[in-house]
Amino acid sequence: MNRKLVAITDCDHDNIKVESQVLAASGLDAPWLHCKTEDDLIRECQGFKSLINQYAPFTKKVFDALPDLKVVVRYGVGVDNVDLAAATAHGVRICNVPDYGMYEVADQAMALSMALARKVVFCNNRVRSGIWDYQEAIPIYRLSIQTVGIIGVGRIGTAYSERAKAFGMKVLAHDDYAQKNGKTKDYMEMVSLDELLERSDIISIHCPLDGNKNLIAAPQLKEMKKSAYIINVSRGGIINEQDLYEALKNGEIAGAACDVFCQEPIAKNNPLLSCENFIATPHIAWYSEESALELERKVAEEAVRGALDQPLLNIVNK
Repeated sequence: MNRKLVAITDCDHDNIKVESQVLAASGLDAPWLHCKTEDDLIRECQGFKSLINQYAPFTKKVFDALPDLKVVVRYGVGVDNVDLAAATAHGVRICNVPDYGMYEVADQAMALSMALARKVVFCNNRVRSGIWDYQEAIPIYRLSIQTVGIIGVGRIGTAYSERAKAFGMKVLAHDDYAQKNGKTKDYMEMVSLDELLERSDIISIHCPLDGNKNLIAAPQLKEMKKSAYIINVSRGGIINEQDLYEALKNGEIAGAACDVFCQEPIAKNNPLLSCENFIATPHIAWYSEESALELERKVAEEAVRGALDQPLLNIVNK
């Protein structure tokens, strides 16, 4: 087996059995290098053509030092730890896996929507503390007459919209790219971001971080209804966390839920965690047993294609 074609720079999984099986079927294997820093990558990845990566930072310094590198395949959708401009300048193709857990993320967004709208976590905490009084959760509104606003209607945003529609909710959407390219559904009312914020009872974010940092900050939160909820299962940083805390503390919106944060793991002293009307989950939206296996298989398949000069499926820096 040729150990200088493919390597796994880092991952937080228990094992790499799935990846190894896929690679072995093509006569390849990959060492698991456990890199964390730029220097780790530069030292350990010399000579490799195709790398599978999760967190280790691919910067200009790294690309400068790895002249044999041609392909980096990311575990997941985001490429925040990769300098795309530097990769492109060095002729390195960066690939992701955009479709491995889209139903899981849509399910998580809907679960958080329901938990907020039905005040599930609030009521659970009350019952556990000995308080049996539904009136403490008032008001709760009928879901089927609510309007949901979706920011970004790619694969995941569209999957979430289908779930919202099944509950009888009116669907507003904001996505200039999807609207321009005809990638919207007939039941979606395409509106500006301002209109979506003003009219929606539940807002769910499904856009990338690139170009959308602080997309939702104090001015946007003030546009929302006081009875509205906002959910982020996309990327930390799209919502300004300090501004969200102030909006929750001051009653400017009814509640929020996030699966992603600017700093992960979230700091124990993050003021959002002090808000009773805030739900946090640990970047778990992507996960199911099935999606985890699918991700491991697909990164390995793409890495094989990169190593053997076969057409790649999901190039980010085209």
